[in-house]
Amino acid sequence: MTPRRAARRAVVTGVGVVAPGGIGTETFWKNTADGAVALERITREGCTHLPVRVAGQVNGFDPETAVEPAFLVQTDRFTHFALAAAAWALEDARLAPADLASPYDAGVVTAAGSGGGEFGQRELQKLWGQGSRYVGPYQSIAWFYAASTGQLSIRGGFKGPCAVVAGDETGGLEALAHAARTVARGTTAVLAGATEAPLAPYSMVCQLGYPGISTEDDPGRAYRPFTSTACGFAPAEGGAMFVVEDQATAERRGATVRAVLAGHATTFTGAGRWEDSRAGLARAIGGALAEAGCAPEEVDVVFADALGTPAADRAEAGAVTDALGPHAARVPVTAPKAGTGRAYCAASALDAAAAVLALEHGVVPPTPDAGDVRCDLDLVTGRARPAALRSALVLSRGLMGTNAALVLRRPAGPSR
Repeated sequence: MTPRRAARRAVVTGVGVVAPGGIGTETFWKNTADGAVALERITREGCTHLPVRVAGQVNGFDPETAVEPAFLVQTDRFTHFALAAAAWALEDARLAPADLASPYDAGVVTAAGSGGGEFGQRELQKLWGQGSRYVGPYQSIAWFYAASTGQLSIRGGFKGPCAVVAGDETGGLEALAHAARTVARGTTAVLAGATEAPLAPYSMVCQLGYPGISTEDDPGRAYRPFTSTACGFAPAEGGAMFVVEDQATAERRGATVRAVLAGHATTFTGAGRWEDSRAGLARAIGGALAEAGCAPEEVDVVFADALGTPAADRAEAGAVTDALGPHAARVPVTAPKAGTGRAYCAASALDAAAAVLALEHGVVPPTPDAGDVRCDLDLVTGRARPAALRSALVLSRGLMGTNAALVLRRPAGPSR
């Protein structure tokens, strides 16, 4: 009888972030832990007259300092974010392509919902304003949802399993889950995450019909989930990338394990009434906990989806109560994205990054500008709350009806 290969556990060894709340992981975490608000009036050309007035913009990001010219001219802003965040994640993990026994030992999986809208709009304006001879050849690939996966694999020489998740807000968690499954099947390392850049005029117009998007003028009131003044969500750009590895392999090369990808589950309840998402999200939570071998009372913090409309927030609070039982009233819940905006697929990736950092630091970051809280959950507001964190539950729901939950565990041994 052939002996069974020992189970491979997927862990996070590197994190890279580009967000309205900070460029770079350390800055992002400081602002997140401080409850800083990065929402502001939209200043992008062609967007200032639209009904959606407030968003989370990544200011101060210079792609020319983070991306090589050969890649820069071929790619959109959302891929610039991915290239920069991936480089920082690899540096954080102390993993270089030369460290791999074979280029087939590493893969890439990214998620995107909007694609390269800024690049696409610029080229389409040339097409209709000047003619087809003025459209560049990279228009055919820069807008594509898979552009980041392709460019990351080319840049790093990663020839292992590659994939892209083209979906709604849960995409960031799905990318991490896909990476974990890829590692479990034998791949040594996977670059995984999600970035978005949906603040170009064409992209913004497409968002005007989204249910729940905020049209509030005041950045301090545009995105206040779980409150009496909740009026929807503010969109955002940015994202996070992770290095996901087999734990045993990572430890052999001396890497620091930042978190364990312990469990994940997804359900689909369809677009429609948010009340219908309650049962679907509760099932996703139950599935993720079961895969992680985590009892409800072992969950130490919940990073909420926090859509920011009363119906959606009530449904999420109900789902947490249904899934966690009596423990739901005691576990701290937070929604840091209320300070940076909801970056679609990248929103859940940024929440996962915040959860990894919260586990490391033993701190629950607050929900910024919470106001008059109206929910039965223990929503952390005002200041960060110190806590002995072992397990974090990250939740996400998509406008198209997907529900997802991810369980992250703090690794055994000394903290980072």
